[in-house]
Amino acid sequence: MVALMFLKLAAVPFAAGLAATGLGFLFLWPKSGREAAARFACTLLACAVAGPCLAIAAYCWWPALFASAGQAAALAGGPAELGVLLVAAPFLVLAGLPAWWVLGALVLWLDRRRSKDIAEIAQDAAEAVRQVRKTL
Repeated sequence: MVALMFLKLAAVPFAAGLAATGLGFLFLWPKSGREAAARFACTLLACAVAGPCLAIAAYCWWPALFASAGQAAALAGGPAELGVLLVAAPFLVLAGLPAWWVLGALVLWLDRRRSKDIAEIAQDAAEAVRQVRKTL
């Protein structure tokens, strides 16, 4: 029974990761099967880690949306959790969409600093943050 519960919990981020990966493939098709697998794994991890955080933030900002979704599911004869899940699922997908590009940007940024030590990389990061704050 407990294993079934964990399987259900794992299925939601997996499905969200699959949807986000599919949407990402619509924008840029992977060059190889290996890249496709890496993009899927990256997106799946982002959906599983950042997705619930984003859904919780949305719940804190707009709790009536989640409550009404639960009530609508109950009125349709299903469990209220299904309505909440249906509202939370797009947030999991949204969390996974930019994952591959963010990881790629980070790898490219680090690759450009290949000959530097960790202190120099930290100084570069601090300078980049200062530059971003100036523009805001």
